[in-house]
Amino acid sequence: MYTKTTHHINVTAESIFLEDQSLPLDHHYVWAYQIWIENQGPEMVQLLSRTWWITDGNGVKNEIKGEGVVGEQPWITPGTTYHYTSGTPLHTPSGMMEGVYHMTTKTGKVFDVAIPAFSLDSPYETAAVH
Repeated sequence: MYTKTTHHINVTAESIFLEDQSLPLDHHYVWAYQIWIENQGPEMVQLLSRTWWITDGNGVKNEIKGEGVVGEQPWITPGTTYHYTSGTPLHTPSGMMEGVYHMTTKTGKVFDVAIPAFSLDSPYETAAVH
């Protein structure tokens, strides 16, 4: 698991290689990832949007932006954790993900929360570098 705290918001990430959805002979590798967003601050916050940077094993970087996560823009009250699971495919047997959540408070203060870099590793990678 990988964890990072920004502005009293703790983000933890974990990736899981999905063997049953991957086709190594076709260079198609799939991971699920779980994210826990814990509000350790004094104010309720809302996750408005996200930006992901996904880098494959060849160093090719993709930027993905979108509203919310898994179709939601959750409010997270102090002392609680929001959890979701999503996924990503790659054409290489390994890679990295990192990103940022764009958030706001009830008073309208907008701020960014870092998503820690985490590795996407599979048993098909011959030399793990993550």
